[in-house]
Amino acid sequence: MVIKEKDVKRYSAIALILVLIVVAFIVVKPILLSVIAGLILAYIFYPLFKVAFYVLREKNTAAFAVCILVVLILFLPIWFLLPLIVRQLFDVFNFFQTIDVAAFVRAILPATSAQLQVDLTTTLISLIGKVSTYSLSSLTNFLLNLPTVLFHFAVIVFVFFFAMRDAQPLKLFIVGLSPLRREKLSFFANQFKQITNSVIYGNFIIGIVQGVLTGVGLLIFGVPRALLLTILAIFAAILPVVGAWLVWIPAAIYMIVSGSTGAVIGFAIYSLLIVTTVDNIIRPYLVSRNTKSSSVIVFIGMIGGLSVFGVVGLIIGPLVLEYLVLFLEAYKSKTFREIFESE
Repeated sequence: MVIKEKDVKRYSAIALILVLIVVAFIVVKPILLSVIAGLILAYIFYPLFKVAFYVLREKNTAAFAVCILVVLILFLPIWFLLPLIVRQLFDVFNFFQTIDVAAFVRAILPATSAQLQVDLTTTLISLIGKVSTYSLSSLTNFLLNLPTVLFHFAVIVFVFFFAMRDAQPLKLFIVGLSPLRREKLSFFANQFKQITNSVIYGNFIIGIVQGVLTGVGLLIFGVPRALLLTILAIFAAILPVVGAWLVWIPAAIYMIVSGSTGAVIGFAIYSLLIVTTVDNIIRPYLVSRNTKSSSVIVFIGMIGGLSVFGVVGLIIGPLVLEYLVLFLEAYKSKTFREIFESE
């Protein structure tokens, strides 16, 4: 078998490209999640960038204005609220150290056997100890790694700025690299957009809104540790199978136990009318009604993504699974080969 010179050049070029891809991945790997986070932020706030560009008529100025606005809205409050969060974490830790778990179990389950009460008490003490230890160790690691966190934050802002400014050239570049047939490309681009909107806007953004509204209710009706509970409510609301009720219902029970009967009625009405129904009001404006996004897939993707990629995995995980399901459906319908075959 004679190997032609043009084949040698072609395979050499492919090998060179593969080597460069591997080396590029090794170079980018330490900041890969920060780059992805910047791209996700650019996707979320690109509509705002278009408005800013329409007003300012200059891409650099518009992108810079949006970056400053997002930093002020999202990151600056975190910087100022962090000391309060730390203080509330230590308050909760101290509270759990002084609580009489055995008396609490007897009060909740007075009719159960003594052995069951002892077993439950032991289990709760062990659970409280593990959660407290994990929370404090995570907080300590965060504070020790603060310079690294600030560096990744700078990378996120940098990528965020240029991804917004150069969104159109970046889009044309990705389309040019796509192996899909032209008539299939538009269809899959629309499907990808719907899935991405469903995950980012339908679950992530609406979850944040529901969690923040829960926190507002906690503050209005005087629930202690409202800031810490708000963070828990945001994470609970982002998960599609869970929801902010996981926080506001125990808070309402606490208010009943503490004797705040009048406040708990107002808090329950607020949570039911505003927090619970906000999903039905906001979602239709942010997500297409025709988007078919499985809650189970999104939930599994969020949990798996969180364990592998950290907080950014709450978006990356479900997106990867949803894209995979999209291609599996194409394979099932016998149209998978048609997607890539040349015209």
